[in-house]
Parts: sequence; C-alpha cells; structure tokens
Amino acid sequence: MAKIPNILLIYTGGTIGMVKDYKTGALKTFNFDKLLKHIPELNQLNCAIKSISLDEPIDSSNMNPDNWVFIAEIIEKNYEQFDGFVILHGSDTMSYTASAISFMFENLSKPVIFTGSQLPIGDLRTDAKENLITSIEIAASQEDGAPIISEVCLYFEYKLYRANRTTKINAEHFEAFTSPNFPALGESGVHLKFYKQLIYKPKELKSFKVRKRLDNNIVILKIFPGITEKVVSSILNIEGLKGVILETFGSGNAPTDKWFINLMKETIDKGIHIINVTQCIGGNVIMGQYETSIALKKVGIINGGDITTESALAKLMYLLGENIPKNEFKSIFETQLRGEISAFE
Repeated sequence: MAKIPNILLIYTGGTIGMVKDYKTGALKTFNFDKLLKHIPELNQLNCAIKSISLDEPIDSSNMNPDNWVFIAEIIEKNYEQFDGFVILHGSDTMSYTASAISFMFENLSKPVIFTGSQLPIGDLRTDAKENLITSIEIAASQEDGAPIISEVCLYFEYKLYRANRTTKINAEHFEAFTSPNFPALGESGVHLKFYKQLIYKPKELKSFKVRKRLDNNIVILKIFPGITEKVVSSILNIEGLKGVILETFGSGNAPTDKWFINLMKETIDKGIHIINVTQCIGGNVIMGQYETSIALKKVGIINGGDITTESALAKLMYLLGENIPKNEFKSIFETQLRGEISAFE
C-alpha cells in the first residue's frame, strides 16, 4: 500500500489566517493546530497535514527579502520529511514572494503552493476554505508515486498558476490574480484538472539547493508622459544602486529625448543593469519594433520580454545576489530560468 503524502502548511500571515471574534467584531489570528476542527473536510483528503505558524504573522505589505529567506529556510529544513508545501500568505504581495521563492529554489522536485484569501476563514462567504482545501489537494496530488507539480505555484479562485507569472489584479473580487502571459497549469471544478503539458518537469533529479543571497539595491522606474530629466537623474543616481526595472509604454517604448537616452547610457556604463518591462498587464517587450525603443536597444538595456514586474524584481535581486559577471548578466537575465519568461523568437 502506497504511503499517503505528508504536507506541510506554513502560515506566514494574511487574511486567510484570520477569524472574527464575534463578541468584539475584531479579527484575530486563527490557531492552525485546530485546523481539522474548523475545516473537517480536510479529513477527506488522502494526506497527512502538519502546520507551522510564524510567531508573529506578517502583514504582506511588510514582506521583505529577509522574510523570503526565512520562509525558504522553513522549507529547506523540512524538505526531506514532506512531499509538498502550502504557504499561506497575504494576497497583496503574494506574487512578489512566490516569484522570489521560485528563483531561490534550485532543482525543486516537489510542489510549493502559495494561497490566501480575500475574506477571513470564519466569514460566511469566505473564499479561504476552498483556496486552502484545494491547495492542499494539489500539493498532495501524485501520479505513479511522484508529485504532479514540481514547481512554485499560486492557487486562487479555482485556478492554479505558475507563481512567477502572476500578478494581483483586483483588491475586491475573489478572482484576485491572473497570469497574463502564460496559461493556468490547472483548474478546480467538479474535478481537479491539470494541464500536464504546461507543468515544469525536472529533466534529472539533482540535489535541492536554496539560494539565499538577495540584493535589494534596486528601483522600479515607471515612465510617464511628462517625466522630467531631474526626476530620472535623481533616481538613477541613488547611491549604491545596482539595478533598475524600467516600466515602459506598450511593447517597450520610452521617450527618445536625448537627455533620456544619455542618462540610460551613463547608468549602464556605470555597471548598473536596466531591465525593460512593459507597463501593460499583458504582452511582450519587443525592443526595436518601434523607433522609440531602437535607442534603448542600442545602449544595451536588457529585454524583459513578457516577464511581470514582480518576477523581474525577484529575478533581478536573485541574480545580483549571485554576483554574475557584468558581461554575462544581460544574456542570463534574458534566459528562462524558472519558466518566468517566454523564449525570444
């Protein structure tokens, strides 16, 4: 008889772990040790569940790279004992954290599923129960004794996404996330359906490694009509700056003013990496398609392709932490490392 999967549930903070105190009306942290008492449906899942809660839950607005390392280390310590991991996280920065974890985990061969909710677990119309139950079911799903999922994912409102392809699009709807440039890996309806041709499968089993050096000396610079030389210059001259995510218009376009191009060139010449990503929710940066991006291409700006801003930020922190030689950085950033970017044509 096959052994049932062991799943580790990690509560970091967020709405999903809150219950309402009906006497005061205030929200308080849920006791995950009493999970089965509150959600008896979990008894129907064919897996064993253990839970870890952070001593002080973190509101996702306070998430930072140190917290990402802490979460990664919990999984690293428990990697051999468990078959899958479910991380409960506030939805506001979930795409950032999940993207960062995807880059930090090298040779991952087990499911790591991020989820959360828009309403607390004890609310009448909560989405927390469905998100939690299905995330655990996904983490425990196996075929021929091996996990179906072997990458970092995000599950929310009936859809399973590759984590580093997601972005939060709504603060009120249950359907809070989307994956604009890559299809869902699975869907939950009457049946749990996986699109196996899309799921990453490790070609060979190598030992699991966690990369913990993240460098956050970076900035996101969003271009807008009327942006001034003074503003751009002050941002690009921040002391200790090592990388810039440049959010451009459409398919990677920016002003062609001489001052703007000169500032880009000076910054790159100083060894600071600039990544071109689109402000649009979906689509691709195609540098050189229009005159307004030819100059950016010429000065050596890195093409972010169809990467999300959240994923570009996580990838930039990760690669800066790995101390990659300056002459190799562009080609490595433009290469797919964890399924976060589509291959360039």
